[in-house]
Amino acid sequence: MVGTLFGGFGGPAAPLLLLIALLLDAAAGHWIGRVLGDPSGLSARVCGLLDRRINRPERGDTALMMRGALVVLALLLVALLLGLAVEWVGGRPQGWVLELVVVLACLRGRAAWVRVRAVRRALEDGGLAAARMEVAAMTRRPVRGLDEHGVVRAAVEHAAKAFDRRVVAPAFWYLLLGVPGMLAWALIDGADRALGHPGVRYERFGHTAARLDDALNAIPARLAGVLLALAAPFLGTASVGGAFRTLGRDAGKHPSFNMGWPVAATAGALDLALGGPHRDGGVTVDEPWIGRGKARATAADIGRALALTALGDLLVVLAAGLLTVAAGL
Repeated sequence: MVGTLFGGFGGPAAPLLLLIALLLDAAAGHWIGRVLGDPSGLSARVCGLLDRRINRPERGDTALMMRGALVVLALLLVALLLGLAVEWVGGRPQGWVLELVVVLACLRGRAAWVRVRAVRRALEDGGLAAARMEVAAMTRRPVRGLDEHGVVRAAVEHAAKAFDRRVVAPAFWYLLLGVPGMLAWALIDGADRALGHPGVRYERFGHTAARLDDALNAIPARLAGVLLALAAPFLGTASVGGAFRTLGRDAGKHPSFNMGWPVAATAGALDLALGGPHRDGGVTVDEPWIGRGKARATAADIGRALALTALGDLLVVLAAGLLTVAAGL
């Protein structure tokens, strides 16, 4: 198939299509995203609707877990059927253009990069209140309790996580399982965003979505952490040694099974302390620090994090280029 590692039906193979998509996303992804729908965002909206309709505590733990599992199963079935249909069309003359469009829809690295940059601009031009508004959608922490340094740390963490979830993970699953794999990742990512919250309401209904998201992101998150560490030498103010030391020491401390990897690599590379305690409804939530650098991060550190993730994107582009050459394209 076009969407497997070295292609098949005469259209461009996956590494070449991925390379083209990555370059287009880097150049104009924030504009492309305004035209193409986001499969992950659509999945999150659908899951949010189903959450309101069928996630009712009176139905009992077993029933809620079964309903949540059925939602996830339905998403996987949609990903499989749509993915196979796209690849079938992709095998026709010029049909590969549709596959390229789908890959572009799932890659959202540039759009995420622009949103993080908006936090820095808001902090510099509009002050703390404006920056809190920009960062609100990027963190599950209550933004009213974040000071300037907390806002910056949240933005830096989001940049690291977005590099994994919006670039590395979709690219990984596309190369491994084609369009069905990439769509499966995108839809489960959206389900986790809608249903993977901590707390009683989602403990059963969101269990399958959260666990499957952890499983699908296990390898990509670790790849993302290593790529960010390898990108550090190309940023004059970053440390590759610090990145790898922090990966080994702190990646497992993060509350998330996977997100500790890109966050720890970023913290170590930039000599920051990310994560840490925060206030939630008047209560202090004592989460561990990731990294042993400065916790009093500034707007300039957002710029450094954006530069690091841009270099990470370049490494992904180089990897896709090497695979394209290896495929003889």
